[in-house]
Amino acid sequence: MSGKNMNEAALEVERYEARALPLHYFALDRRSFMKSIGGGIAILLIAKETLGFQESGRGGGFMREEMPRAIDAWLHIDPDGHVTVFTGKVEIGQNIRTSLSQTVADELHVELDEIEMVMGDTQLTPFDMGTFGSRSTPQMGTELRRVSYAAREVLVGLAAKGWNANAADLVAENGKVMDPSSNRSATYAELAQGQLLAQDIPAEDPVTPATEWKIAGKPIHKIGARDFVTGKHKYTPDLKRPGMLYGKVVRPIAFGATLTSADLRAAKAMPGVVAVQDGDFIGVAAPDELTAERAAAAVKAEWKTVPQSSSGELFTYLKEHVDEDPQEENRFRQTKGSVEQALSSAAHCVDATYTIAYIAHCPLEPRAALAEWNGDKLTVWTETQRPFGVRQELTEAFHLPEEKVHVMVPDMGAAYGGKHSGECAVEAARIAQAAGKPVHLFWTREEEFTWAYFRPAGVIEIKAGVSADGTLQAWEFHNYNSGAAAIATMYEVPNQLTEFHPVKAPLRQGSYRSLAAAANHFARESHMDDLAHACGMDPLEFRMKNLQHPRLRAVYEAAAQQFGWSGRRKTEGHGFGIAGGIEKGGHIATFAEIAVDSSSREIQIVRVVQAFDCGAIMNPDGLKNSIAGAITMGIGGALYEAIEFDNGRILNPHFAQYRVPRFKDEPKIEVVLVNRKDQPSFGAGETPIVGLAPAVGNAIFDATGMRLRSMPMLRDGKLPAKT
Repeated sequence: MSGKNMNEAALEVERYEARALPLHYFALDRRSFMKSIGGGIAILLIAKETLGFQESGRGGGFMREEMPRAIDAWLHIDPDGHVTVFTGKVEIGQNIRTSLSQTVADELHVELDEIEMVMGDTQLTPFDMGTFGSRSTPQMGTELRRVSYAAREVLVGLAAKGWNANAADLVAENGKVMDPSSNRSATYAELAQGQLLAQDIPAEDPVTPATEWKIAGKPIHKIGARDFVTGKHKYTPDLKRPGMLYGKVVRPIAFGATLTSADLRAAKAMPGVVAVQDGDFIGVAAPDELTAERAAAAVKAEWKTVPQSSSGELFTYLKEHVDEDPQEENRFRQTKGSVEQALSSAAHCVDATYTIAYIAHCPLEPRAALAEWNGDKLTVWTETQRPFGVRQELTEAFHLPEEKVHVMVPDMGAAYGGKHSGECAVEAARIAQAAGKPVHLFWTREEEFTWAYFRPAGVIEIKAGVSADGTLQAWEFHNYNSGAAAIATMYEVPNQLTEFHPVKAPLRQGSYRSLAAAANHFARESHMDDLAHACGMDPLEFRMKNLQHPRLRAVYEAAAQQFGWSGRRKTEGHGFGIAGGIEKGGHIATFAEIAVDSSSREIQIVRVVQAFDCGAIMNPDGLKNSIAGAITMGIGGALYEAIEFDNGRILNPHFAQYRVPRFKDEPKIEVVLVNRKDQPSFGAGETPIVGLAPAVGNAIFDATGMRLRSMPMLRDGKLPAKT
């Protein structure tokens, strides 16, 4: 990124889906073209200055957009004192609804059960770039705390004016403002009745320090948890509308295939079926799902394919298809000292290549969308991390102004970075447009595996040198395609060259939990272990010798103590490994124990200890669950998961062929929270995943002497035979 700190970048390099072209292009008829060119109690809060830039969708991607200065829809207080909060963030299962509610309740001084959070509704909530990048806590948590503080100050001011009292002498607590000297009190609702209030949002961050939190920082159970476990909560596939039809898309036979001919007559002849062709897009709708499937199968389509690569030649392909003239935002190069000279004088040098396979997101809930037209107005319920981005995709696909498109996101079942784009919403809307009725479209698991984007594959090359006493002297790191997240080493090295190389990739690729941080940590922390081994040093001792960052040192020390690293005892077939790192403002240290079955060559992760520092903790229970979930998810990418493809076709688009972690793979997980109340809160959805793969890889090396430099590390679920 040439002179720009990657942590300050608006859009990380590996969000490839942000720059990708949309899957579908729809024709614009003359009538639509003519239309397109002309045919409670609110608390108003005015920002002192521009809140900064956010990102919104444009052509399926992202653009930077200035937030409006006037924010007039963050808070609503009902006559009964109930508080409704509006945010463009969405609940994906990460429990952000709970922690944001805690933030508002804490700063507004009301009970938690008085808070209702309206999320991800483009008609009701302020613009938001999306729920990704572990930004909900540091960005929206901070904003809502400021808003809540400002609202409380306004209400206290109203009471002071009405009572002719000094505002500094009044107390706001439990949804009331009280005057201790006169015992007078008034509820927030009474004070705000009939008022349109204005107040500057304070610039301080945070407004109330973590040491004074009363509701935030507590282990509060997930809001609405009972509805999720009893089935009362309605996901997008559960929604129904009057007269609704079920949609199905006729898919190409391979990536990059173009439609040469299509015969829809058999499908259209089926009772109740609607079929539409628009360019290369073919969709059908029917009164029930089975009929929709039969109608799609009845369409006779011919496709033209183009020769493409395969997973067997993937890593050679990536090295041979480097983008020699990338856009400026895709560049990253960092240099310091002379790597060449330092390598030539180093006592020990290690040179190695690491490879990262494509993997799928595998969300519990595949994509779904329900689209309904009312004249030229479009309403869509869908699963997305970016409701405003999907709205933009819909406005461009159907040539509509933004005010004609309404996107709503019910709390959904997982995303992991894979639901930034709105292709399912666009498809449902196009079929609904043709049908003249609401259309519900569900992607099958095979469609989710095939047509969603993948975590980028990559090749990482490292050269490093150390002096005889174990001091790092040289570090050269090249990442091809995977991405630049966490690419810079956190260890002290006087001579460095770190570079990201964009590639013209063979598959559709994009954001994934932690982006490329998991790949870069895997390569870096594996290499650090090799350097420690070359020096004859303990892996933890070697890292601490070359590490000055106090917060990272602290989590290493906390994890080591919990794990019992200094007192570990080596037994046959068992190995121990460690890894650490920094990403998205979080600091982690991961310690792992593995066991190797000598006859079956199967690996069992026995125990994982992870210490995590993300600043002041909003909800300890939610944080522990997020960390444990990330560790479990990381097992798949570390040991098993890999997309296989050939000539534009995915070869393993089912769970029967694509290995994900199972209950038997779950290790004992111990989480150590390092609560830094003196530091701002950062998100925790992504960072905890990055340490699992290198810690396990280092443990395998400790047990077997085999260094596995690929993700996934196992072949057919088993340790490769020694050669």
